[in-house]
Amino acid sequence: MTEILVLHTGGTIGMVPGPAGLAPVDGVVETAVQKLLPDTTHAVVHAFRPLVDSAEIGPDHWNRMIEAIARFHGSGVVITHGTDTMAFTGAALSRALAGIGMPIVLCGSMQPLNHGGDAEANLALALEAAQRKAAGVWLAFAGKLLPAAGLVKQDSHAADAFRSTDQPSLPGPFRPHRFADLRLAILTLSPELPPAALAAILEQLDGAVLRVFGAGTISSDPELQRVLAKAIGRGCRIRAVSQCENGGLEPGAYAAGASLWRTGVENGGTETAEAALARLWFEMSG
Repeated sequence: MTEILVLHTGGTIGMVPGPAGLAPVDGVVETAVQKLLPDTTHAVVHAFRPLVDSAEIGPDHWNRMIEAIARFHGSGVVITHGTDTMAFTGAALSRALAGIGMPIVLCGSMQPLNHGGDAEANLALALEAAQRKAAGVWLAFAGKLLPAAGLVKQDSHAADAFRSTDQPSLPGPFRPHRFADLRLAILTLSPELPPAALAAILEQLDGAVLRVFGAGTISSDPELQRVLAKAIGRGCRIRAVSQCENGGLEPGAYAAGASLWRTGVENGGTETAEAALARLWFEMSG
């Protein structure tokens, strides 16, 4: 008999209406899994206690997922998860589980189970993929299986909420990896951003993903360059990515970007901001 692991972390898919709005309830996902699975497949269901809204998901939760997956020796894994931070978890697990020999399938929905929306179809697709899909980390959503390393949540309400951008291939072999307790963030440059404001934020961080303009340009303000160089000098890693969804960075393409690379900022290339954050977290965790 085929055996799969279902990790239910929380999210809209397992919620029911309550006095204050939708809230997670035990047993909703577990019941749906049993209804959707064929008799030839057995699911080991492990639910987080307490269930977690995806707005609260972070490295500690990623570590719990990784540890459960590393202990499992069945055919594949389904992870039910809220959509708001799905791209972060997809990037983190793709990095931490690179080289794994079974499918890891993320799944969520825009409407809860038992509401006539997208939840049942998404969960059925995820369960099927966990039994038959190629190894790696995927998202089952809106009838599609998307590589999870470069997810973009493109709509806050529509059922077809995600697309995936191509990301560089990640090296194996698989080795379970924990994310350390670090202070990391994604920061976005904007016109006339006060360098002192950026300096104050960087002072609180161990590392940062910096979303810069176009192919890799920033303001020519020398104070901005000084702020970046000072942060890097004290050991804060800064990895640049483009604010454009596709195309990535090209150091040397524009003179307006020369000061960025002189400071020692790393080139994130075509990485999404979420993928760049996961990379920093992974590499800095040792």
